[in-house]
Amino acid sequence: MEKSNNIVVGLDIGTTKVCAIVAEVKGNSLEIIGVGSSSSAGLKNGVVVNIENTVGSITKAVEEAELMAGYQIQEAVIGIAGSHIRGFNSRGIVAVKSREVTQQDVDRVISAAKTIAIPLDNEVIHVIPQEFIVDDQDDIKYPIGMSGLRLEARVHIVTASSIAAQNIVKCANKAGLDVSDIILEQIASSEAVLTEDEKELGVALIDIGGGTTDVAIFSGGTIIHTFVIPKGGQSVTSDVSLGTKTVPLDAEKIKVKFGIAKESLARKDEIIEIPGFGGRPPRSISRQVLGNIVEQRMGEIFTWIRKNIEKNGLESKILSGYVITGGAALIEGCSELAGDIFNAPVRIGLPLDVGGLTDVISSPVYSTGVGLVKYAFKNNKNKEPLFKRGGKNVFESIKDRLLKLLEEFF
Repeated sequence: MEKSNNIVVGLDIGTTKVCAIVAEVKGNSLEIIGVGSSSSAGLKNGVVVNIENTVGSITKAVEEAELMAGYQIQEAVIGIAGSHIRGFNSRGIVAVKSREVTQQDVDRVISAAKTIAIPLDNEVIHVIPQEFIVDDQDDIKYPIGMSGLRLEARVHIVTASSIAAQNIVKCANKAGLDVSDIILEQIASSEAVLTEDEKELGVALIDIGGGTTDVAIFSGGTIIHTFVIPKGGQSVTSDVSLGTKTVPLDAEKIKVKFGIAKESLARKDEIIEIPGFGGRPPRSISRQVLGNIVEQRMGEIFTWIRKNIEKNGLESKILSGYVITGGAALIEGCSELAGDIFNAPVRIGLPLDVGGLTDVISSPVYSTGVGLVKYAFKNNKNKEPLFKRGGKNVFESIKDRLLKLLEEFF
């Protein structure tokens, strides 16, 4: 297989699936040239619980993507999710050294904003500027070159469990990949499915994965809030399994093929067949019964999201509505149920603004994977891999990165 420096790879390591996306840089755009996926057997709620099973799933997905793309994959950007993720806002203030804001002043103020107390077993994975304030002038996006005596930054900080991040990286390394960066999955998905107008006006992204539901809220073109709900598509499958008295594998197939998120959308005369197991014969149930099971769990997830948004006083910021993506977004009636609960416009998010195999990746299932390659392309795609095979661990790599930043500041 060929090797190329013009290739960007995203690796979405989820609770129910592993997805590898290979994109080729064509000028200022990306073309998807390879897609690989496999079932995920080594994660629970976004966290690695079995190294070898996870490595096997990654290897299978990567080999499939390599075969389709015709390129050998050596490094990738990987996504991270899970209930260990924390997001919060912070601020920093510094004096402007030369009365005109320079890049060094911006770096110093962002460093000041992230000088906060976090648990010893956590690491900062994102510091996202929201706005800058020069003296009394606020809502500034690009302060460099402006005159002033004081520079303030408001940022959104995302932290993750160091051990969870280290295990994700270890699995990728064991599968033969260097890791160029670790990206929060809802940030990656937002790159794939949201428009700039939505981010500016105000939008809530809801990424329903297998183990968790990840939420990011944008306003004024930037992230203002992130959080994680510890329930996802697997919870729906579990409920279907219990409610229809069938094994989880069959319950997943029933959910995908016949699931409906609003009981009232199913016709009374719709009957579905439930496979038997252990020598038992198949049974028939009304699709409305299945809809009632699915609606209760999906409604619970959306209600938790609404309550978190209300608790943080963000309802008025979400002017363009809600965008739902991830595998569970494919359940019929999902957007209708969400619209009822949020009392706002809702649409299903599909990957946008990429070329190549658009017919293959035009599904909410691939939003995170496509978003990872778009994020990598947009944010310093040619930088040296952060986590190399046989190299330093997550703690040492992050420490080195911080030391380099300090050298730049001082």
